Order: sequence, then structure tokens, then C-alpha cells
Amino acid sequence: MARLSETIRYILRGGPPDTGLPDRVRAEIAAREAASERLIGWVQLALVLFFSTLYIIAPRAEGSAGFNFVPIALGTYFLFTVTRLALSYRFELPQWFLLISICVDMALLVGLIFSFHIQYDQHPTFYLKTPTLMYVFIFIGLRALRFDPRFVLTTGLVAITGWLGLVSYAVFSDMGGMRVTRNYVEYLTGNSILIGAELDKTMVIFAVTVLLSVALFRGRSMLFEATREHSAAEDLKRFFAPEVASSITDAHQALEAGEGSLREAAILYADIRSFTSTSALLPPEKVLAVLAEYQNLAVEVINREGGQVDKFLGDGILATFGAVAPSQTYAADALRAAQGLAEAVKSAQDRFKDAGWPYELRIGTAVAAGPVTVGVIGSKDRLEFTVIGDAVNRAAKLEDANKAQKSTALTDCASLELAKAQGYSGPALDIRRASSVGGIPDPVDLAVLSN
Repeated sequence: MARLSETIRYILRGGPPDTGLPDRVRAEIAAREAASERLIGWVQLALVLFFSTLYIIAPRAEGSAGFNFVPIALGTYFLFTVTRLALSYRFELPQWFLLISICVDMALLVGLIFSFHIQYDQHPTFYLKTPTLMYVFIFIGLRALRFDPRFVLTTGLVAITGWLGLVSYAVFSDMGGMRVTRNYVEYLTGNSILIGAELDKTMVIFAVTVLLSVALFRGRSMLFEATREHSAAEDLKRFFAPEVASSITDAHQALEAGEGSLREAAILYADIRSFTSTSALLPPEKVLAVLAEYQNLAVEVINREGGQVDKFLGDGILATFGAVAPSQTYAADALRAAQGLAEAVKSAQDRFKDAGWPYELRIGTAVAAGPVTVGVIGSKDRLEFTVIGDAVNRAAKLEDANKAQKSTALTDCASLELAKAQGYSGPALDIRRASSVGGIPDPVDLAVLSN
């Protein structure tokens, strides 16, 4: 009994509950449903204008001497549709209003069908053969645009109720001369009622409604899951470079640790000088505010030169050029980014001071180029997309060497020559041959890009 009750509640709410969804996902689903309602409103407006145009240009049928409800019905429906569409742009339409809208749709259709026997001065059985009933499938299908099976099911049930009402009126309106027949020819050629034919129409409407509702019922859970994954993918792009996020979300197979490829790339390391000791003197909110100013500035410079931030290492930054996407100018781009970052930090001291940094904010940055492995590392439950290789280690050691060299931006001469071959034209302030770099056993020819 409890399971049946839960199933009924599941159906009445139109599919899976949204209580387990994050607020941002629920907001996105609500926004999509609101957009769907506006689309439904525009389609309804187009339909009523189309039918009105046909009514105006079509010649009046012979024998239609009775009172004509069509202009009044179309005019009233036009005003309601315009009002509904205008309201949908001002606020999210409540469900009770949508139910009223469904009833208005069906009232229009039933009213138009009912008017046939008055307009043509015929027995009510006359309207049972009108092809206007076929428009019911347009209204049912229209509600599928919202992707909520409840409204499709409601539309179908209201349509069936309206049609059965029309059939009942036709059956009982002239009890003195019963017009029910089992003769199909008599049904087609006269004002007689074939109960089986009307039940067939009812069953078709019901079957289409149920099938479409079931399809939407199943699809709604997929909509919720797809919206959740879309939101997660958008969030992923904030934690990774867009190219990295795309390679993860667009992968044809699930990524596994150990997958990777070898590429020629340049690695840029950047670090704030005396950050740990200075941040110990500041409130946490000021430390984070300074970091946000610096990282926003650094990311802007790196992205401008075609690089991607691989990860933030506290106050440090690891960026790659040519690792995520192959590049013919990776070394040149990286050196331009290193020089640009050093100059941008010098020019932005007022921003850091306003954020709460008490001294001049100084950084060290370095670039090293060479073959790196780009891929996925980690365990089966925790993966990380990163770069590994000598160039990565060398860039980190060179950045640390800025302290001993009293420089701001540093690279090795091999990377500098490669960058020049790729079009780099920036100056090297100083070449320091056979310099000792901590962590690198052999002497390194260093090129100072900025002091």
C-alpha cells in the first residue's frame, strides 16, 4: 500500500522529486520550464492567428445560416493568449493558471465543435463527424514542450471529458428519436451515432496522451540528471581550463588513471614572495582578497597569451602552454606571459594595497620548455588531470632560483632560443652562464627576463 501511494505521488509530481537537487540546478530547471511556457504561448498565438487568417480568407460554407460562434471564440482565445504570453514574461506562471490555460484550450476546441450544429442548423450528431477534433492532438503535443507529463496527461483527460460530453449531449438531446446505429454507412451518410466510432476516437486520444505522458515521465528524470551534469560541467570549467574541462566532459569513455600523451610544451611557474610570513600577520579575509586580485590578474595574462592554468598551488600558479592543445608557439607564448605577468604585477600595486597587502607585492616566475606527459593520474576514485616531465620540474627549480638571482622572471637559454625560433622578440636583460640552480645537478645557462 505504501509503495502504491509513493507511485501515485511520483506520478502526480511529474517524475523524480527535485528535493535532492542543488539550488542552482533547481533554478536552472525552473528557468527552462519558464522558457518553455513562453514558447507554448508563442505557438498558441501563432495557431490562433493562423486559424483566424484561414477563417477570414475562406468562403462561408453554404447552409451556414445559423449563429456563428467562431469569431467570438477566436477573439476571446486571442485575448487570453496574448495576456498569458505577457504574464509569462513578467513572472513564472503558477500551476493553477496553467491548468486554467489547459481548460481554456479545450473549451475553445469543444466550443468550436459544438457550434457546428447551431451554425448549420443540424442535429448535434452532425458535429461528431467534424475533423476539428483532430486539433486536440496539437494542444496535447503543445503541452509536451514543457517536458512535464502532468500537463500532457491533464490536457488529454480534459479533452476526453470534453469529447465525451459532446457525445453524451448528442445521444440524449433527442430522446424521442434515438439516433444510435450500428450501420457504418448510415453513420457516415446521416445524422446517426455509431458508439464504437466515438469510443475509437476516445481511445486514440487516451492512448496518445498516455504514451506521450510515459515518454515525458521517463524523459523528465533524464532532464533532471542532464541538467545536474550540465551544471557540474559548467562548474568544472571554473576549476579547470576550458580545454581541460572539455577533454573531461567530452571524453567518449570514462577516464582512467594512467592515460596520457607526450607533447612538446612550456611550463610557467609563478609564486608570491614572502607570502606565508606576510599572510600570518593578516586576517584570513584580507589574505583571500589579495590572492583573488593576484590570481585574477595572472589568469588574465596567461589566457591572453594562449596558456591554461593547470592548478593553483596556494599562492603559486602552474600554467601550461601547448600541453592541453598542441601549439607551434608554446615557448614564445610562455615567455611573453612571464614578462607580461611581471609587468602587470608591478602596475597593479594599488589594487593589492586596497585589498589589504601591507607591502609591495613581489612575485617570481619562470619558464621551461620541453617534452611533457599530459594525462590523468590518481586512483580509481580520485583522478587529477596534470602534466609531468623534466620541464615541469625545471620550471619549479628556476622559479625558486629567482631568489638567488634577484630576478622576477627567469628561464634557461635553451628555452629562450626555442622561443626566439617561434617568433619571440622580447629582450633578455641578462644572460648568466653556468649558473648553479638548486635541485639541478649540472650548471644552467640562465636568461633573466625581468628584474
